[in-house]
Amino acid sequence: MADTTVTKVSSEQSPRGPEGEVYLASGKKLSMRMWREEQPTEGTPRRRDYETVGFVISGRAELVTEGQTVRLEPGDSWVVPQGAEHSYRITETFTAVEATSPPAQVHGRDEG
Repeated sequence: MADTTVTKVSSEQSPRGPEGEVYLASGKKLSMRMWREEQPTEGTPRRRDYETVGFVISGRAELVTEGQTVRLEPGDSWVVPQGAEHSYRITETFTAVEATSPPAQVHGRDEG
């Protein structure tokens, strides 16, 4: 029989990750996290062993991936393929929700 357990996660009580992200609901194959009111900053390029899709709630940022720069504004969504080098440049206080597959926080994928 399939697992039919429903999970509710309150972002106010959710744990925080190493870079300030708020961990939201997480399943076996994907997870969600939120970046809340991130201040302007320039991120370090990195590669991750998970795919990321995101949605901008407020603010503005630039996603730099594999030599391309994509402007992100409220209402925009994006994809960073697994293994793609990327960084984020936050240009205006930024809130966004991301989903990662497989879950970013499992097995230290979110570290470093």
